[in-house]
Amino acid sequence: MDIVLLVKAAIMGVVEGLTEFLPISSTGHLILAGSLLGFDDAKAKVFDIAIQTGAIFAVILVYWQKIRATLVALPTERQAQRFALNVLIGFVPAVVLGLLFGKAIKAHLFTPVVVATTFIVGGFIILWAERRAPVATRIESVDDMGPLDALKVGLVQCLAMVPGTSRSGATIIGGMLLGLSRKAATDFSFFLAIPTLIGAGVYSLYKERALLSLADAPMFLTGLVFSFISAWLCVRWLLRYISTHSFVVFAYYRIVFGVVVLATAWLGWVQWAE
Repeated sequence: MDIVLLVKAAIMGVVEGLTEFLPISSTGHLILAGSLLGFDDAKAKVFDIAIQTGAIFAVILVYWQKIRATLVALPTERQAQRFALNVLIGFVPAVVLGLLFGKAIKAHLFTPVVVATTFIVGGFIILWAERRAPVATRIESVDDMGPLDALKVGLVQCLAMVPGTSRSGATIIGGMLLGLSRKAATDFSFFLAIPTLIGAGVYSLYKERALLSLADAPMFLTGLVFSFISAWLCVRWLLRYISTHSFVVFAYYRIVFGVVVLATAWLGWVQWAE
């Protein structure tokens, strides 16, 4: 058993869990962390997508009461059926655009410089969104959303196909700009993540199955466990945080982090892998 490899897998799992649901881009952080750790070959890229499933299990645990109530009521209650339909509608754009453009995006945009640039751009967008005149809140709860609201948020989620953008950042900030309350936008972002990230993980494992063997199981299991634990702690914290805070601190973090990556690359202090 390669202990060094398992330590790298654990670190990557923690990075995934802590960043997946914050508006700071888990994919971007995984690309940068993988570059620093020398954990960035073809198998590592499959690993990065697969361990998102661990983070999603944390969301399922936190929202289990809502998920369970929806599943139980799905055959008979219209509200449950509408909520499930909205999640499905929001999920579809990511599937369609992912199948059409995912391969090209991974081939050309999954680099530290692109990530750093989108970190900075995304940070300024969050600052703009938080400081502009507040949009009138039309939707206080995810149960108040209509199909068109779900489709719009689903389309916004597709911006996160560009690494460094942040799936949660795009859906939460986008949802708020579309008239969702901060709580409704955050909740729907989490619910939308369940089919999106599980689907991406399963599809990636199936497509790249020739790269994998049973010997890789300890590495993947380690990443999943650490991703689950760190994501569970992070989601619980974030839900408390948004009740009294804006996302401005994350915007400044993105800008500073992006500038540091670009500066270290330009000065030659860090040889970021392309």
